[in-house]
Amino acid sequence: MTPLLSVENLSIGFGRGDAVVRDVSFEVMPGQTLALVGESGSGKTVTCRAVLRILPKAAQIRTGRITLNGQDGPLTLNQLGERQLRAIRGNRISMIFQEPMRSLSPLHRIGNQVSEVLWLHRGASEREARKTVLEQFERVGFPDPERAYNSYPFEMSGGMRQRAMIAMAMVAKPDLLIADEPTTALDVTTQAQVLGLIKELQRETGMALILVTHDLGVVANMAEQVVVMHKGRVMESGSAVAMLKDPAHPYTRQLFDAAPEIPDTQAVGLPMPQDDLILEMKDVSKTYTMRSGRGWQPHKQIYACRGVDFRLARGKTLAIVGESGSGKTTAARIALGAEPPDPGGQVLFRAAPGDAPLTVHDMTRAQRTAFQRQAQMVFQDPYSSLSPRMRIQDAMTEPLEIHRIGTRAEQRDKATEALERVGLNADMLKRYPHAFSGGQRQRLSVARALMLDPAMIVCDEPTSALDVSVQDQILTLLEELQEGLKLSYLFISHDLAVVARIADEVAVMRQGLVVEQAPPETLFHNPQHPYTKALIAAQPEPDIDRPINLKLVALGAGAPDTWAEAFRFTDSVIPSLVEMEPGHKVRCHA
Repeated sequence: MTPLLSVENLSIGFGRGDAVVRDVSFEVMPGQTLALVGESGSGKTVTCRAVLRILPKAAQIRTGRITLNGQDGPLTLNQLGERQLRAIRGNRISMIFQEPMRSLSPLHRIGNQVSEVLWLHRGASEREARKTVLEQFERVGFPDPERAYNSYPFEMSGGMRQRAMIAMAMVAKPDLLIADEPTTALDVTTQAQVLGLIKELQRETGMALILVTHDLGVVANMAEQVVVMHKGRVMESGSAVAMLKDPAHPYTRQLFDAAPEIPDTQAVGLPMPQDDLILEMKDVSKTYTMRSGRGWQPHKQIYACRGVDFRLARGKTLAIVGESGSGKTTAARIALGAEPPDPGGQVLFRAAPGDAPLTVHDMTRAQRTAFQRQAQMVFQDPYSSLSPRMRIQDAMTEPLEIHRIGTRAEQRDKATEALERVGLNADMLKRYPHAFSGGQRQRLSVARALMLDPAMIVCDEPTSALDVSVQDQILTLLEELQEGLKLSYLFISHDLAVVARIADEVAVMRQGLVVEQAPPETLFHNPQHPYTKALIAAQPEPDIDRPINLKLVALGAGAPDTWAEAFRFTDSVIPSLVEMEPGHKVRCHA
């Protein structure tokens, strides 16, 4: 059988430097899924971009041949003219990029950007394109396709923007889909549904897939063939079944060892202590008003958080888990004072044991300055949170300058100490953020958060964009810092395996509500709520014999009115959180 795409002895270099991709070869058959696996910087993305010739100007394809076979015969992609390539990009070969915010135009509505593919390559009218795009939006999991169609990228969460990118790549039903970490920014239930959707489209259209990922659980659920890359070279390649059951290369085994998993051992977790609370959120709600955009239509109320009650003990970790748009980040922003809650909600903070509680949203200027020193945040996207125009030294010392702490020499010494604490070197202070890998930038974000010696850190998806080995390093770092500095973490994540490792208590959120809350040992081995069960079922495992149960995922991740009677809720009828056992609360009709 003739392969759809063949890559032979591909080598890519930048400028006059050594090749960053060396002698890479692989084939993709029609309808087949090939997984490219490896750490950040291994050459996976550069290899895929070479297929579509969308490399940076400084990059050159030095050797090799990239051939696309079809009804018109073989086409050597690295020798085609630009006009011929434009007819292939987005039509016969589509690509899903890892960073949706940098791939979508901030000036155009999401619907128009996705429709453009159909206008250019299918000659569809605006009405036809709109209908097709809305259908695709529904298939990739948008709860309100019309709202998504008329939204701008900055009005959507990271997970929602990634869904839009997936819809854009798949709406033209290409022969080959190149997916560069397509589910990194998605929660596990949406990830499972999107992976199921891609498989369904493959069955319908015979589409081939090149899947770039660091998640071995995704590989086990999707791939027939696997290519493992490290430092620009292929370390191991072959069938997914053989490789997942018995990896031969030491590097492949290292990747397996670093992958986090939900532990199988059953245990009963102890509730988080309540005697020394650093943060307390009481009946916190947040409502936004979304303008309709049309004068005759009423404005829409968006309930980001509803009646949230959180208690974080000093030196402990409270993890908030849920799908994109469930209210996790909004709750964290309210906890930090960046967003005011609706009237009636209250956030209390105690900087030290025995201190009188400080009402976060009713502080004087002096109190707010002191609070900002005690509570810091590590953001989801380390590249966006570090200014590309500032050297690392300036980015690190900026908080000290704002709070007027220390001399220039003392600030520099503090920055050196913080870098060493997170496993980086002092000679990196003179570099700019673009000179670091994703994992190093995340370490820099953690180091910057430590500059003011905070008591509490909010970690917003700190490991979601990292490959498994770097993720393992960051989690180990956070654990060591917590033990050494007695830090308290409010940890936001959609990765249950990560949460199982780091959390002392887990709160599961859906549509702004906490639907279940318990210690991880209790929650993962005795889940009660259908949405919690869906989250656990959707967690991909690096085991070819344990595929994701899409039916169970769809049941729990569906609309609340499809759940069992005891768990259903509407905007007007919301059941209470009921304590089923000590420390284990479930939102249900008692």
